[in-house]
This record gives sequence, C-alpha cells and structure tokens, in this order.
Amino acid sequence: MSIPSRHHLLAGVLFLVPAACGSDGPAEPVPVEPDAEVLFIGNSLTATNNLPAVVNTVAEAAGLDVATRAVAPGNFSLEDHWAQGIDNFIRTAQADLVVIQQGPSSLPENQLDLQEWTDSIARVVREAGGETAVLMVWPTPDRRFAYDDVRDGYLNAAVQAGATFVPAGEALRVLLDQGTLEFAPFGGDGFHPSPVGTVTMALVIVGTLFDRELTGLPTEMPAGSRDGIAISIPESTAEFIYSVTDSVVAAWEDEGG
Repeated sequence: MSIPSRHHLLAGVLFLVPAACGSDGPAEPVPVEPDAEVLFIGNSLTATNNLPAVVNTVAEAAGLDVATRAVAPGNFSLEDHWAQGIDNFIRTAQADLVVIQQGPSSLPENQLDLQEWTDSIARVVREAGGETAVLMVWPTPDRRFAYDDVRDGYLNAAVQAGATFVPAGEALRVLLDQGTLEFAPFGGDGFHPSPVGTVTMALVIVGTLFDRELTGLPTEMPAGSRDGIAISIPESTAEFIYSVTDSVVAAWEDEGG
C-alpha cells in the first residue's frame, strides 16, 4: 500500500511523515549491522500507515537500531503466504525476529487455521535461526463482542508455536473504549488502524520484543535512519498512549513462548 506524503489525524493530534528523500548535505552513513532485523508477514493491517517503518522510528527513539521489512499483501492469511512460498523467503531473509498476523480469526475453525500456519511458519523461522512473534489484531466492527476470542486465538497460536505473543489488539481495545476521536484507533472503515492505532501497535511491538518501557519516550520522534517515519504526538495524548502500552505489555509479558 502506498503511503501519502503526510498522514494527518484530527488537526494536530498526530502526524506520520515519511523520511525525506534528500537533504542539504551528505547523508549520514547507516550502520551495517542493526541491533535486530525484523520481518513482518501479514496483510493490510500491517501495511496501513507502514507499521514496519513506524516500528523503526519508535525503536530508534528507544535507543535501538532495528531494521524492518515486510511482506504484507492485502487480505492475505498465513496460509496464503505459505502457498506463495513464504517459507523460502524466510530462509533467505534470515531475520532475527519474524512478526506474523492475519485476520481476526475469532471463529473456532479460523483459530485452528491460525494455529496450524503459525506453527508451520515458526518452525521455518527457528530453522533459519530466528524467533517468531504473533501480532494480535482485533475483530471487525460488526463483531466487537469477539475481542476476547481474537485474543485467545492469537495467544493460543503463540503458545503452541513457542512464539512471543504481542498484545497490540488489547492496547487498541483500551483506546477504543475511550470513545473519543483523540484516541480513535481505527480509520474510516472502523477496521484498519488510524495513525494513532499504528503508533500504538508499534509501541507495543517495541515494548514486548525489546523489553523497553514506553513512558518517557519523546513526543517528537524524527524518522528512523532506516526508512522510518517521523512521529509527532501532543504531550497529553502521548502520556495516555504510553501509559496504556506499558500497562498492556506488562500484563501479557509472561504469555506466549
């Protein structure tokens, strides 16, 4: 999914701005070896607002050098990825961490599908020397009652595969419960993340995978050095979001592999 030159939500609440392509002087050299390489495998819930690039920026603000890349076609399940040869891509990429997600998977049959393909992908990731993280998403607008089912499906898939459970959906649920536009986690369709939702997801990912406390991060984060996206959040908004993400990460830190 292409990213507009500027995302603007609620006139001053939050901006996501892609890194500039040029500058007045020579570019700073990018370190050859990052602290970690993270591969995202998912669909438009990952591609919307360029979650991997936002993770790069948040990680750098937290003192980490994290390189990210993604394979995230629209409406893809993990089984679809497998059919397209993602196992071979994982072996070639040899990422340190592979973060996977598909749709809500709240129904029993879909939970079994999620578990099966999470396990298959996690085995390949281990063979390639990496670790797997399962990124919890959220239900569609017509099934908000199924939040617990979505969480349990993703959590069980992570536990079965020996993977890390990343409770992003739980953090977005807290924002949704606020019922205000300032913290609206979803965009116009009520399903794909808003910029606030994407930043919150990135915070949960960094907090979970790298054991970083989010409270105290700056409200202005320049674009990360590896194709990140600049982030600007008003202080009052940031204070609440950082508190939520720290609480959610702490609540689920012992779950999964």
